[in-house]
Amino acid sequence: MSTNTTHSVRFVHQWQQWKVARERELAHPHGWLALVSLDWLSEVPTSYPGVPGLWWQDQDAAYLDPDGAAMSVDGAPVAAGHRFELVNSGPGVRVATGDVEVEVARRSGYLVRVHDPNAPALAAFAGVPTYDPDPAWVVGGRYEPFDAPRPVTVGAVVEGLSHVYTAPGIVRFEHAGEEHTLTAFNGRGGKGFTILFTDATSGVTTHAANRSVSVDDPTDGTVLLDFNRATNLPCAFTDFATCPLPPAGNHLPFAVTAGELEPHERETPAPRRES
Repeated sequence: MSTNTTHSVRFVHQWQQWKVARERELAHPHGWLALVSLDWLSEVPTSYPGVPGLWWQDQDAAYLDPDGAAMSVDGAPVAAGHRFELVNSGPGVRVATGDVEVEVARRSGYLVRVHDPNAPALAAFAGVPTYDPDPAWVVGGRYEPFDAPRPVTVGAVVEGLSHVYTAPGIVRFEHAGEEHTLTAFNGRGGKGFTILFTDATSGVTTHAANRSVSVDDPTDGTVLLDFNRATNLPCAFTDFATCPLPPAGNHLPFAVTAGELEPHERETPAPRRES
């Protein structure tokens, strides 16, 4: 077997391992496919269908009164008036109750959404369609940090909603002899970068709103963008997500025929109004 063939076999095998792990994460019983509702909180304590307890918010925090329901956060029982003060556009907090988890998150205002292991979307999940892996879509680039990280406001799939993320710099790369730049956000856990983008396949074969590619920390200023591992955001799978849109300038004018396609079970959702 030639060296090139060996490298190709290894590349495909590693991509397949990544895809299995990716679909395992999506199929988690309390993951994104398990979402069955989304409700925006008001200043009045309110009960919502399928969501135990009474919920409300003020300008700083969200609050929960279990109202007789057994509920816990990190294994500790929740008492009346439990307070959740969260970072806007940051991670949520999960409240366990019975078989479900109620996620509390801050997206300008506060919201609650239920992750139910019996969700229809989870039961119907049969994997994510993708383009075939192609080493040509592993693209070298250069990371150029800003003098100081910049807050960047982007839109969302929910009409009227916005997100604010920190952009430490840009990634510059070439495709077909043309130079392109993409604004990078901080990656998960402070490691590497997350790049949200659209391209000429968006709304045709891939999800219209966005896709995401993760990039490792640079080595001597260089990075690799592996578009074979470009993933859909949760809004491609469920109407109960509030996904960000890519920042201005992160539209690639060519077709990135790599990574995840539009999910089989979904059509591109129309923007929803905040309620």
